[in-house]
Amino acid sequence: MSEAIRHVLSLSGGKDSAALAVYMRDEVPEMEYIFHDTDKELPETYEYLHRLEAILGKPITKTTSERSFDNWLKIYGNMIPSNHRRWCTRMLKLKPFERYIGEDDVLNYIGLRADEDRTGYISHKKNITPIYPFQRDGLVLADIHRILEESGLGFPKYTEWGRTRSGCFFCFYQQKIEWVRLKEHYPELFEEAKAYETPNSINGNTFYWNGNESLSELEQPERMAQILNNWEVSRARARKNLPNQKLVQILGYAEPEEEPQGCLICQL
Repeated sequence: MSEAIRHVLSLSGGKDSAALAVYMRDEVPEMEYIFHDTDKELPETYEYLHRLEAILGKPITKTTSERSFDNWLKIYGNMIPSNHRRWCTRMLKLKPFERYIGEDDVLNYIGLRADEDRTGYISHKKNITPIYPFQRDGLVLADIHRILEESGLGFPKYTEWGRTRSGCFFCFYQQKIEWVRLKEHYPELFEEAKAYETPNSINGNTFYWNGNESLSELEQPERMAQILNNWEVSRARARKNLPNQKLVQILGYAEPEEEPQGCLICQL
């Protein structure tokens, strides 16, 4: 163990961790900002981090896994990750984070808000202590919006076309409408994600990113039209029930409180 305590804030490329970085900038000048790069991120994620660096006035360190996603996929028998097999988070995010920390004593700042009750992948090493400034200070979603707007950073550009969370472009926590939007805006990434849906080498079964529905099924015109219609109905309902919500809060297929909650280190 080292005598000096390091202050480290992991960035996912999403709004909450970005707002936390801005929020803590003056309180902890010695803060280290890190981003665990899977090489499967959306282009807008890198652009958002670049803009955040300018606001922080400090570089964001990018960590990478010792192996690529495709290499880990082979090790795991071509069984793509899911909410039951979150090896992607463990190997591409958490392990690089712990390797970056080493044995130093660290305060790890996490962007959980005071208005949410979430759990997810965070390190449980004894030398890493999680800190939750938003919960400590009672900051809620409206405060995160205010921080981002007042700083000039704003929201990640992927929210403009319907993506609600950070993480890999093929993240299994995506809603169906987000897969539709991915196909519309990044058809080459959609095809890459679809190519991973093949029989695994353990038992020959084929697993899909989106539960029991393959991307080949989802991309059929009639199915995409159905998903889009369902989304419009859901969005109209959310606007009616929550008239003061910002558009970014109701872009998802489900209402905000119904959205599936992903891994903390990936999507805060």
